[in-house]
Amino acid sequence: MMSDIEKGTILYVEDNPDNRNLIRRVLSAEGYSVIEAVNANQAFDKLEAGGIDIILMDINMPDMDGYTLTAKIKAMDRFSQIPIIAVTANVMRGDREKSLDAGCDGYIQKPIDIDTLGMQIERIVTRRQNG
Repeated sequence: MMSDIEKGTILYVEDNPDNRNLIRRVLSAEGYSVIEAVNANQAFDKLEAGGIDIILMDINMPDMDGYTLTAKIKAMDRFSQIPIIAVTANVMRGDREKSLDAGCDGYIQKPIDIDTLGMQIERIVTRRQNG
C-alpha cells in the first residue's frame, strides 16, 4: 500500500542486497523515497547529488565501516544536519553508545522489526528536531 504523503528521501548505506531490498520495500510502502549505496564512495556520490533527508547507516561494511563514514559525514558542514540512524546487528553492551559517539542520531538493531521501522525512524528524527 503506497502512502499519499511523501515523507522524505532516505539514503540507505548497506552492502547486503537482501537487507537493501527489504528496507526499500518497507519504507517505500510507508511513503519514503529510498536511495541506496553499497559503500562509502557511493554514499558520498549520493549525498553530493543532494535531496537526502535521512541516512540509514549499516555499521559493518567492507572498506569503511559505518562509524567512520558517519564521523566523516558529520564533519562536513553541508551534510552535518542530516540525521544518521545506525542500523546494525551490533547489539553488545556499548555498541549503541559507540554509534552515538560516532555521530549517529539514533540506533535501530537488526534483525529489523519491519512493523515498527517507520515509527522508529520518525521517533528518532522528531526527537532530534525537537532538541
